[in-house]
Amino acid sequence: MSSPHIPHLLIVAHGSRRAASNQEIQHLVDRLLASQTQFASIACGFLELAEPSIPDALRQLIAQGAQFVVIMPYFLSAGRHVSEDIPAEIAAVAEAHPEVKIVIAEYLGAANEIDQVLLSQANKSLA
Repeated sequence: MSSPHIPHLLIVAHGSRRAASNQEIQHLVDRLLASQTQFASIACGFLELAEPSIPDALRQLIAQGAQFVVIMPYFLSAGRHVSEDIPAEIAAVAEAHPEVKIVIAEYLGAANEIDQVLLSQANKSLA
């Protein structure tokens, strides 16, 4: 069983009918796993169109012993998916597992660093 003080990370993306798009998220997870030490594990889940679903991914982390999970919405704006759909997907699992601490981080687009990421990406096209 995992230490209750070491969080697990669940990256939540929209999901796509294009398998390559969903694989990009898994590749991100793989890169993060190789370069970080603050999370006991990192996984991904999809809101729709791809597997695993958010509830399935969250249940899988819990089955592996997660007692503290940070949900990271991999979205650029706080639309309906971020403000309503993702919390609703998590709610049933959280209710079934009150012993697990589940927190939803700010969505990716809310990060102050997003400005520099955007400019960096745009600058690559100038070369």
